[in-house]
Amino acid sequence: MSIAATQKRGFGAVLWDYLTTVDHKKIGILYLIGGGFFFLIGGLEALFIRIQLLVPENDFISAGLYNEMFTMHGTTMIFLAVMPILIGLMNYIMPLQIGARDVAFPFLNSLGLWLFIFGGILLNCSWFLNGAPDAGWTSYAPLSLQSPGHGVDFYALGLQLSGAGTLIGGINFLVTIVTMRTPGMTYMRMPLFTWATFITSVLILFAFPALTVNLFLLMFDRMFGSAFFDVALGGNTVIWQHIFWIFGHPEVYILILPAFGLFSDIFSTFSKKRLFGYTAMVFATMLIAFLGFMVWAHHMFTVGLGPVANSIFAIATMAIAVPTGIKIFNWLATMWGGRITINSSMLWALGFIPTFTIGGMTGVMLGSAVADYQYHDTYFVVAHFHYVMVGGTVFGIMAALHYWWPKMFGRILHEGMGKITFWTFFIGFHLTFFIQHFLGLMGMPRRYWVFLEDQGLDTGNLVSSIGAFLMAIAVILFLINIIYTAKGPKAPADPWDGRSLEWAIPSPPPHYNFKQAPLVRGLDPLWIEKMEGKGKMTPAEPIGDIHMPNSTIVPFIMTVGFFIAGFGFIYQVDHSAWLIAVYVGMAIALGSMLFRSLKDDHGYHVTKEELEREAD
Repeated sequence: MSIAATQKRGFGAVLWDYLTTVDHKKIGILYLIGGGFFFLIGGLEALFIRIQLLVPENDFISAGLYNEMFTMHGTTMIFLAVMPILIGLMNYIMPLQIGARDVAFPFLNSLGLWLFIFGGILLNCSWFLNGAPDAGWTSYAPLSLQSPGHGVDFYALGLQLSGAGTLIGGINFLVTIVTMRTPGMTYMRMPLFTWATFITSVLILFAFPALTVNLFLLMFDRMFGSAFFDVALGGNTVIWQHIFWIFGHPEVYILILPAFGLFSDIFSTFSKKRLFGYTAMVFATMLIAFLGFMVWAHHMFTVGLGPVANSIFAIATMAIAVPTGIKIFNWLATMWGGRITINSSMLWALGFIPTFTIGGMTGVMLGSAVADYQYHDTYFVVAHFHYVMVGGTVFGIMAALHYWWPKMFGRILHEGMGKITFWTFFIGFHLTFFIQHFLGLMGMPRRYWVFLEDQGLDTGNLVSSIGAFLMAIAVILFLINIIYTAKGPKAPADPWDGRSLEWAIPSPPPHYNFKQAPLVRGLDPLWIEKMEGKGKMTPAEPIGDIHMPNSTIVPFIMTVGFFIAGFGFIYQVDHSAWLIAVYVGMAIALGSMLFRSLKDDHGYHVTKEELEREAD
């Protein structure tokens, strides 16, 4: 019914609906659209890098533009593409998996979304305003302090905005999982994707403030003449690296743990078995999160912290391999003896295991402080983290999109096209990055604009660039698949014979998710009901009125205020007249906050009669 209604409404009505929505499902879709858009931009930047390195001494782009390209590629992929897409999946699926009607703070959910989108737009405005940031995605001081123009200022403010959005999202998910689980949904009955959302949100809560502080210090050094990182004035440059990596290493796990969670759900569903070693998987996830905070200085083995510090961080780095190994073996054991269905979603999950394992092994190599002196700042490191980030997270996103697409959009993606997409991407990925390990060992440095002839690096770089184009073709195929299936047959509520609560309601779900809160009687609650021959959840409550939040434009307007103020902060260095933009922007933002505080918004009720009518 809702889809028919959407088709009848005009474009303006749909646009207004999405600008003002506080429904976690629509916000999840907007995260996917925004993250997908930035993913395409980050992919284009990667292609420019690979075209430049196609042949020796190439001059496809200038040295300065190359610096901007790899800086923006890394920044865009990590902060604006992969993380928002994962947050979109968490937003859509996690409340359904715990039997909730929405997240705990729908208004904040909307605010987090718009902060991410406007932060990303602000950062990418730098392309059109005399130069993007060019100090690498890590923006090390003193390089970032001496970078001319406003590129690094856009970096600092764009990431402040989108980082605030992520932090808000993390807090929201934590409160939702702690307080809004349906009756019987104890912690040790939650699906692993929900567990991963919970633990990832804890990481966000503790890691993102470090990034926020660091960006503030950088902003004050560049815009207001302070000296936190200026050694000549008594500052300290290495402290930037410490604070950055205290955020940056947990960030890697913020990106990979949701993928671990969704792979657990996918392996379990398509092997027709409950997950092997569920409890061990939960505690392994917690252990990875805990150890993730203990290893930041392994990014700094060549800084000169001394043998004691290096040894401690090397040992902690090796230790992380243990809980990760537990997970890999539990996934294999889940499939062992199962009735396995191999479709496109399962293919991405299967491709992940060997790929991520290679990334893990090279990680242990880099974790050796003595060996790291050789590997550091070579293409070996580039190969390693792309094996982990693309081979783990992007494979995870693709598996999840194929798996939950029917739930989100009521259509099943085309299987044949899905498999061609997988194989094209999988082959392209390994062509691109496997050979980079060897390029690194042969001495090819990272972040260099050209390489010279007769160094033995020509063939490897050519192969790597060809692989990158195969990945690009795969992404285009995936987009064609989405457009092709948009008009296809409608998906059933439970196309994969699923095990968890999100498959117990229609596809796509009604805006209140569950007519009656379901009663959970164990792990894989829907499967338990199916095994007893019911096929649907037993309700935990009689049908009654459902309280739902109202839509609101306030988060959007508030974010526009911060966006305007951001430009003011960046350009007030050039002319004090720009302070007007700071004042106007902050007035809009603070005015929106005041309005929100003073206006009573009690939401609305979906009445019992309406629900009973829909049942008929």
